[in-house]
Amino acid sequence: MAQSAEKMSLQMISTVSNSSLLQPGFSLLNFDGHVFFFGQKGWPKRSCPTGVFLLDIKQNELKMKPAAFSKDSCYLPPLRYPAICTLRSNAGADEYQYVIHGGKTPNNELSDKIYFMSLVSKTSKKITFQCLEKDLGGDVPEARYGHTINVVHSRGKSMSVLFGGRTYTPLAQRTTEKWNSVVDCLPSVFLIDFEFGCCTSYILPELQDGLSFHVSLARDDTIYILGGHSLQNNTRSPNLYKLKIDLPLGSPAVTCTILPGGISVSSAIVTQISDTEFVLVGGYHSDSQKRLACHTIVLEDNKIEIVESVSPEWTPDIKHCRMWFGCDMGKGSVLLGIPGANKQIIPDANYFYILRCKGADEDKEEELITQNCSQTSSEDPGDSAPFEDSEEFCFSAEANSFDADDADTYNEDDEEDESETGYWITCCASCNIDINTWVPFYSTELNKPAMILCSSGAGHWVHAQCMDLSETILLRLSEANVKYFCNKHVDLNKGLQTPQKVGRLKKPPMKPLRKKKTMKLSTSTKKSFLRRLFE
Repeated sequence: MAQSAEKMSLQMISTVSNSSLLQPGFSLLNFDGHVFFFGQKGWPKRSCPTGVFLLDIKQNELKMKPAAFSKDSCYLPPLRYPAICTLRSNAGADEYQYVIHGGKTPNNELSDKIYFMSLVSKTSKKITFQCLEKDLGGDVPEARYGHTINVVHSRGKSMSVLFGGRTYTPLAQRTTEKWNSVVDCLPSVFLIDFEFGCCTSYILPELQDGLSFHVSLARDDTIYILGGHSLQNNTRSPNLYKLKIDLPLGSPAVTCTILPGGISVSSAIVTQISDTEFVLVGGYHSDSQKRLACHTIVLEDNKIEIVESVSPEWTPDIKHCRMWFGCDMGKGSVLLGIPGANKQIIPDANYFYILRCKGADEDKEEELITQNCSQTSSEDPGDSAPFEDSEEFCFSAEANSFDADDADTYNEDDEEDESETGYWITCCASCNIDINTWVPFYSTELNKPAMILCSSGAGHWVHAQCMDLSETILLRLSEANVKYFCNKHVDLNKGLQTPQKVGRLKKPPMKPLRKKKTMKLSTSTKKSFLRRLFE
């Protein structure tokens, strides 16, 4: 069952543009063999208002080209760490769409919305998607991230199954010390019927702890849940759970069985290499130990088999890096990223590899009947210490070339530098604003502390609370277009006072020249004058 070594190859690729957009928490969508990137860390800009890019890989070079949305589409924020899966009208249908639930916005707010994204048109120069929001009733899942969603088929019917994830502490349970703390979601299983827009939750005695960044595989009417991290116990579950969903004419029946042979891992990646065969790559055994082993997973005859396979020849950079991230590209390929060295010109640049888990002779079109979903970790690299679940993977599809015009390539220079404008920065030496302890200070604050731009030099952001600004002054500075200087640069304000307006000097009008009066002489007088002149 083990894979042969030559069937798993690791190839480094160079990113020509937009590498800073590929950060932990992104997702990949595969439409007709073409891979699309979704989930950049910042808000989309004018060069790509949708935030969805085609990943164009040619000759080991990665380029990102913007995609468009149809006019009837809703707005889709750039969500990181959402739950994503494909949805078909039936198990053997060729047409499908992606379901996107939850995730984090660039402001660290959590989404509870469900979106459907489908491909509506594709030409050599333009790709257009349709994105629609779906309303649900019943037991609606709360906003979360790091969870999974899958589709099961039973008795000619289909349902979506949502499980796991993390969320913020409910408002009623928050304290000053733990205002924006993250907690495990309850271990409830949600059955979602998208046709009728209803949702039902189930509590199963076998599922005692909330899990996030686990792996879920679905085949027919069964879902297998592998690994995952529990914040409450700070453990990675060694259990392998089997969820069986029966969809008769009446109420659905959901049962759970704990199977032997699980793997204690979180944020692992799953890629499908055949109708029944998968490869499990990456993840973390603990906060300080990456998982470099690979496993082959076989689903058939209503059973699961997990066998360790031959791992690729990892490069020294991958072996010694403190964190890594990536996503399943589909058809046995995985996109892996590791942080770049600090000496690089671009500080947030990353190195990327493509891991191919099967030989080129087997790389052919296959119908993906089995759904698979794997998730990433909780936070960004900048939000927590390295090597935690908060810095792990995110995944989904083989990047074939797409003949799009290079002139349409996204210009990353249009992106704002979040490291300078983010709301969770240390604005001064005495800054006491912390993501885990911040509470609203002004009546105008909702989800983030108020900030003011200091006009010193190129400008930098400071927290209004740290600068001891009253709410009245804060409102006046926000509404008026005036210069503001923080406590450190307040002395600069003395030489930048706006000079008073000086009236224009009035010049007196020039007096017009008077015309000289002339005397008319008679002819006899003129003759007499000339006679005297020549005598």
